[in-house]
Amino acid sequence: MPAETSRTTTTAVPPLQRSAATVRKPAGSWRAPAIGAGIVLAILIAIRALSPEQLDVPQAFSDFFTLTLSVLIESLPFVVLGVLLSILVQVWLPAGVIERFLPSQPFLRRACISLLGMFLPVCECGNVPLARGLIMRGFTVPESITFLIAAPILNPIVIVTTHAAFGWDSGILVWRILGGFVLANLIGYVYSRHPRPASLLTPAFEEACRREEHSHGTRVGQSIEQFQTEARAVMPALIIGCSIAGAVQVLVPRAALVELGTNPVLSVAALMLLALVISICSNVDAFFILSFGSTFLPGAIVAFLVLGPVVDVKLLALMRTTFTTKTLTQITLIAVLFTGALGLVVNLVG
Repeated sequence: MPAETSRTTTTAVPPLQRSAATVRKPAGSWRAPAIGAGIVLAILIAIRALSPEQLDVPQAFSDFFTLTLSVLIESLPFVVLGVLLSILVQVWLPAGVIERFLPSQPFLRRACISLLGMFLPVCECGNVPLARGLIMRGFTVPESITFLIAAPILNPIVIVTTHAAFGWDSGILVWRILGGFVLANLIGYVYSRHPRPASLLTPAFEEACRREEHSHGTRVGQSIEQFQTEARAVMPALIIGCSIAGAVQVLVPRAALVELGTNPVLSVAALMLLALVISICSNVDAFFILSFGSTFLPGAIVAFLVLGPVVDVKLLALMRTTFTTKTLTQITLIAVLFTGALGLVVNLVG
């Protein structure tokens, strides 16, 4: 892959190089996620059916509805906030306001972009529309991905709540901040070497970028149009992701996870799996996992706190509105390998 080159200026034109002829219409864009959700649910039901434990079906449906609704209610305000911040970045901020403070050297530039989350208290759900807005503003795809990975961990609310839950015990807070920063810049560097960054995006989002590039009218009109566009893109994904998260919590017994807590390797794997399926907001996940602190080793807690805001079933559904399935698979693999190694290191050091 070609080495990354220094850039001295940043324009407001989205860095998409495909011709319009290669862009497919977004019609039926929810068919694939719906089919994928159905497959996941079918597998979970089959696993549960083969389990020796009896499942109270009426209670399971009640729990599924309650958990799905709770995840949706918890996530929705931050998604709306993310959409509003995205509109602010795209429509209302003059060109160059953000860019003028960023270095031209690509690695340092991404490092600074990963710290933008400290000024934008949005969890992982709201960061998806905000990252979309950065691409539309003219940021490169690797830069947007770097922000998307780092911001849910480095935003001030997450730092404060993690400190409130764990203080300085076992260095959990420090490991979480460092882990999130390094992981985001690692993934950003990997994709900065990609020969065709535009191929990481879905055709539907590329088309949205082109529509935004040629949009006209007052700022208020553009803001309303952009809000409608982003809401149509992320809301179905949010509902699908929340439904999968609720089903997973109902159909996968947690008792088996708790039994693994004292093993330095299996405990990390167990809480990484929990992070993938629980889909809890990064602003409050530290308080959720605090109840596992007496059972699981510190490395497992750190792995949960780093992996969850980067990839979980709800977040992947949201990210699929922007990035291709192949891209999300690669991001998930890198994140899982990195957080697994990080958790093992914390357990060994501790």
